[in-house]
Amino acid sequence: MSGPERGRFLAFEGGEAAGKSTQAERLARRLDALRTFEPGATAAGATIRSIFLDPATGDLDPRTEALLMAADRAEHAASQIEPALVAGRHVVTDRYLYSSVAYQAHGRGLDPTQVRDLSLWATGGLEPDLVVLLDVPVDVARARVQDAAPDRLESESVEFHERVRSGFHAQAAAAPDRWLVIDATGAPDDIEAAIWLRVEPMLAPGWTP
Repeated sequence: MSGPERGRFLAFEGGEAAGKSTQAERLARRLDALRTFEPGATAAGATIRSIFLDPATGDLDPRTEALLMAADRAEHAASQIEPALVAGRHVVTDRYLYSSVAYQAHGRGLDPTQVRDLSLWATGGLEPDLVVLLDVPVDVARARVQDAAPDRLESESVEFHERVRSGFHAQAAAAPDRWLVIDATGAPDDIEAAIWLRVEPMLAPGWTP
């Protein structure tokens, strides 16, 4: 007897204040999916997150950042994402390995291929069926969070965040069949509708990328 059809795996990516959490929550609710996030969705990951984002941590070597994120991602994929997919449940994550490529490679200056390969090794090669990039200009994003206390990455320079944004676009351009790029300066309902237009056909039985 065969088991349930594997669930669909969907990831939201983008810079700070792009609306990822809002749209991930909306889509997960619509799909009755496991809604998760990085870093910090596991017990071990929560500890990593507290180190990684706390301004008091100060500067870290870029390789240290990449390794911390890979460790968080390895536990996340093994203990939450993969078991849910195997059981036939859809999974929606707010950030995945592409954030490491954008932030630690393009942002910090590490080699993108090496950072990507590190995360692929950490996750056993697990990649989403669809990556939704919510794109917001850096100045718009900064205006959205100007009243909030910034974490260690949010407080980085405009130039850093411009490099991160370019890193996301480079990844999307390299794999257009896997990525959906959306202008996230629009109304949340319009963004949700555009995402659903791409996701709904993926729910048909037997769908393959």
